[in-house]
Amino acid sequence: MTGERLPVEVSHLTKRFGAVTAVHDLSFTVEPGTVTGFLGPNGAGKTTTLRALTGLVTPTTGTATIGGLPYRRLPHPSRTVGAVLDTVAFHPGHTARDHLRVYAAMGGHPDSRVDELLDRLGLATAADRRTRTFSTGMRQRLNLATALLGDPRVLLLDEPSNGLDPEGMSWLRQLLRDLAADGRTVLVSSHVLNELETLAENVVVIRRGELVAAGPWAQLTGPPTVVVRTPDADALLTALTGTHVERDGPDRLRVHGLDTPTVADIAARHRLRVHELTTEHTGLEQLFLHLTTDQTTTTGQAPTP
Repeated sequence: MTGERLPVEVSHLTKRFGAVTAVHDLSFTVEPGTVTGFLGPNGAGKTTTLRALTGLVTPTTGTATIGGLPYRRLPHPSRTVGAVLDTVAFHPGHTARDHLRVYAAMGGHPDSRVDELLDRLGLATAADRRTRTFSTGMRQRLNLATALLGDPRVLLLDEPSNGLDPEGMSWLRQLLRDLAADGRTVLVSSHVLNELETLAENVVVIRRGELVAAGPWAQLTGPPTVVVRTPDADALLTALTGTHVERDGPDRLRVHGLDTPTVADIAARHRLRVHELTTEHTGLEQLFLHLTTDQTTTTGQAPTP
């Protein structure tokens, strides 16, 4: 059932630990109904930001809110926010069912929710096994089950795919898509960029504690590059004067900012031969490397080629 839609908002957030500034004047919004990837190199400030959102660290200045409220002012935190920020310390003698029952009781959630989540997260057959026998992937599923006990409208997940095999990754992708489709707000921090590329519609990219880019990642990458193979490369290069074109071998050109029909029309108009015409789309990994190694700060705009 579709419920309340709660945005995650970070506004001018700064957090200092002594002389170290982990996050500086960071602002972004995560909208409900989509999966948003939270990206940045190690030490960029992602974990500090997520901990500020869950009340585990207090901002030096600025705010981090869920549906307009800081975590500590939420009337029922576990019914509003589900978070996987660190590996939960499971009691080695507890079963998965025992573990979830303890957390359900702490949060005031019905015991029926335990069996529901064991089934949904693929742990039903392992429900009565001791957690000390669990693989890394099974522990991660149990972490997610714990976060979902309160049926929260917001999910904050730090590396949720750790330890999952390809089948588990596919399962997680579908789970998070389904949760977002229900109007929930899903923020996922991950270094598995090829997985995020298929999962997340939007990204927030930070570097050295500051915002680098935010928005739909497909728009941030800009238009695709058109690759042309032609024996008339010199003449086509002249015909494309005023367009950003790179020479990529004696008979190959890489054309930025134009689509394939336009390039084909220009070649035809100048009676130039084209043996191959393809497009290359910038992937999320390329975008990430570009944004986190360049000095330019971009918000909702494509990086300059």
